[in-house]
Amino acid sequence: MTTDWNAEYRRLLSGHRHGHIGPPPWWRDHPGSVPPPFSEAEVREAEADLGITFPVEYRDHLLRHSAGGKMKHLFKGPQGWGWHGDTDTNYDLLSVPFPHPDSYAAYDDELGDREPPREDEEAWAAWDDECGVLEERKTAGAVYLQEGGCGFSTLLVVTGPHRGEMWFDSRATCDLILPLKLHGRPVSFADWVDHGMDLVPW
Repeated sequence: MTTDWNAEYRRLLSGHRHGHIGPPPWWRDHPGSVPPPFSEAEVREAEADLGITFPVEYRDHLLRHSAGGKMKHLFKGPQGWGWHGDTDTNYDLLSVPFPHPDSYAAYDDELGDREPPREDEEAWAAWDDECGVLEERKTAGAVYLQEGGCGFSTLLVVTGPHRGEMWFDSRATCDLILPLKLHGRPVSFADWVDHGMDLVPW
């Protein structure tokens, strides 16, 4: 059965949210302030709404320190719980395990090798949509927790074997999603916070 890549790509794109742009309530009341921590009930409500359980260190940060800070702020907006200003996270894929890049490297290469000529508009459009589907799925199970400018972002993995790790989306320049490392080991959320939330993989 032939996959309708256009339909699948449009379906995946619907997982992005664009209603978390306006200022959250705490900002209107206290502009420029850091959002306060959440109660256990609020965290559980957010987890239930998002269909995930937050990694332990991030959950502890929400309960003991703040709902945000230098990272995107978790809050309840018009579309439910999400991260303020976040249009990159695919909320429909949050519960899908985050894939290690090795798991799709061969497919990525094969897809690049079979790019059809642009003159064949129908074939090229289908190929482009298939590429779009793969790119969406590369960040399944991860939250775009901090923007780094120039198309770079720091991701918190919330689902799968790499849950709790911090990764770096550098596809804007090198087409790679890279793990943050510290002394040769994966960087956890607590490591990232302790080092000023500005670690990069190079």
